[in-house]
Amino acid sequence: MELTKYEHACFTVEKDGKSIIVDPGSFTTDLTIPNNVVAIVVTHDHGDHFNEELLAEIIAKNGAALVIGPQAVTSQLSGYETRTVHGGDSFAIEGFDLDFYGDNHAVIHPSIPVVQNVGVLIEDRLYYPGDSFTIPEKSVDTLALPVAAPWLKIAETIEFMKSVGARFTFPTHDAILSTAGKYIVDNIVSGFAEAVGTEYKRIDGETIEIE
Repeated sequence: MELTKYEHACFTVEKDGKSIIVDPGSFTTDLTIPNNVVAIVVTHDHGDHFNEELLAEIIAKNGAALVIGPQAVTSQLSGYETRTVHGGDSFAIEGFDLDFYGDNHAVIHPSIPVVQNVGVLIEDRLYYPGDSFTIPEKSVDTLALPVAAPWLKIAETIEFMKSVGARFTFPTHDAILSTAGKYIVDNIVSGFAEAVGTEYKRIDGETIEIE
C-alpha cells in the first residue's frame, strides 16, 4: 500500500491499482489527481478539508468515485454518489477496509458550534483523525498527526501521538505554519516520539510504502 502526502491535510492511498483520496481541501494546491480513484473521504465540511471545486475535478476524472463523509458533507453533494458515515461504522470498498471513529470536531472555542467530524482507519494500518484527537479502538501502524490548528495545543498533539502508539507518525494539518514553524513543531514532537518508540518523519510531497 502506497501513501502520498500532499499539502495540508490531504493524502492518497493506493493499493492494487486503486486509490483513495482523503480531505482534498482549499489549502491543497499540489494534488496530482489519479485516474483510479474509487473513493474520496472527507472528514468534515471545513474548507481546508472539503473544497467542492477540487472535488469536482476529482469526480470529472473518476466518475464512479464514492464520496464518503459525515452528513454535513454528503448533504451538500446531491449530484454525486455519496455514503454518510458515523463513528463506529465499518465497510469495504473496492478492496479497501475502512473504519470510522468519532462524530465531532475538536472544540475551537465554546462560542463556536462544534461540527461533525469522523476519523478514518484505512486497511487497519493508516489512521487519520480529521480535526479531532479521537483515539481508534484498534492498534495502527501509521498515524497522520495533526500538528497545527486553532483547535489544538502541541501538548495535545503529543499526548495523542503517545496514546495511539503507531510505529510510524507523520505530521499533517500544517498549512498555517511557516518553514520555521514546521521546524519548531517537528523538533518538539520528534523528541517525544523517540521516547515512546514511534518514528516521526515529515513526508511532504513524498510517496512511502506501508507494509
